[in-house]
Amino acid sequence: MNIPSAYIHIPFCQQICHYCDFTKFFYNERLADEYLTALEKEIHTYIPGEKAKVNTIFVGGGTPTALNHAQLEKLLETIADHFLIEECEEYTFEANPGDLDLEKVKMLKAYGVDRISLGVQVFDDAMLEKIGRIHKVADVYTNIERLMQVGLTNVSIDLMYGLPGQSVADFEKTVDEAMQFGLPHYSSYSLQIEPKTVFYQRYNKGKLVKPPEEDEAEMYELLQRKLAANGVSQYEISNFSKPGYESKHNLTYWNNENYYGIGAGAHGYLPGKRTVNIRPLPAYVKEAMSSGKPILHEEPVGLKERMEEEMFLGLRKTEGVSTSQFTEKYQRKLSNVFGDAVPKLKSRGLLEETEDRIRLTERGRILGNEVFQEFLID
Repeated sequence: MNIPSAYIHIPFCQQICHYCDFTKFFYNERLADEYLTALEKEIHTYIPGEKAKVNTIFVGGGTPTALNHAQLEKLLETIADHFLIEECEEYTFEANPGDLDLEKVKMLKAYGVDRISLGVQVFDDAMLEKIGRIHKVADVYTNIERLMQVGLTNVSIDLMYGLPGQSVADFEKTVDEAMQFGLPHYSSYSLQIEPKTVFYQRYNKGKLVKPPEEDEAEMYELLQRKLAANGVSQYEISNFSKPGYESKHNLTYWNNENYYGIGAGAHGYLPGKRTVNIRPLPAYVKEAMSSGKPILHEEPVGLKERMEEEMFLGLRKTEGVSTSQFTEKYQRKLSNVFGDAVPKLKSRGLLEETEDRIRLTERGRILGNEVFQEFLID
């Protein structure tokens, strides 16, 4: 089974952010030890023999770097035991500023990690505290300096906008400070208020107010403008990079390609099916240790769903969807599958079409959901 990518989930955090709805638990040394043993069992079930060759590995969370030194090394050894790291094109670890002491940074580098995604969010200590982050702005500077010191220069940082109490001027300050690092990659997301989060509870009680929609739109436009002015091009709705530094792992998702989803709550996309793993930690550990397959749910993915997702995901990219590649992949012309969807969206100014590509216009990016629903097949 040739699967080009692997996502590995580490659900532990030192602090639960108020907006986060990913599978996460407060760090506990004993539970983390048990989890890593169960995780190794799950990986071994997928890859029982020779090491797997994958193009990308992404270790996310939670906060993978919340693990202690011994646990982090065990995780890195487990991955190295099952994947051909030397043939991997991109090996990313998520990290929180403040978690990366010099020993951890050197360890990541020694085991072949070549890309770091830092959850910075904002360059404002008061706002960081308000959204439940425990790092300070100074930690960002310290951690990036350590990464550069050991040669881990392929660094991405995440930024957030549309936060409670955040003005356009506040976000502009964050973007300007982020640009000073001259990093090769930036991601930026507007706050989504998700169920089972602290912010969701506050929102329902009327104790949380987001900025007006027009302010959010202005923040997004400001982000696009300032990054472009600094030679950082937008290649996806929320992602920007210098040439050649696009996230290869995330492009696996947007190109609708297969990937392993390993760990509590992880989603995988294997040939012909999607998998969702058990989320609660004790249940995940128990099932992974007994069967090696802690899967909560499997959903078959037929041709119809694959073609729909090709459009939903592919149109997130700035370059859009190639009509010739669509035909080659599915043995059907895009126009025959989706009827008048493209001309209809072009007439509304939401799509534009070149000789071989269909992509969102600037207006289409803002109204993406309206575009995507046109590519649902009856």
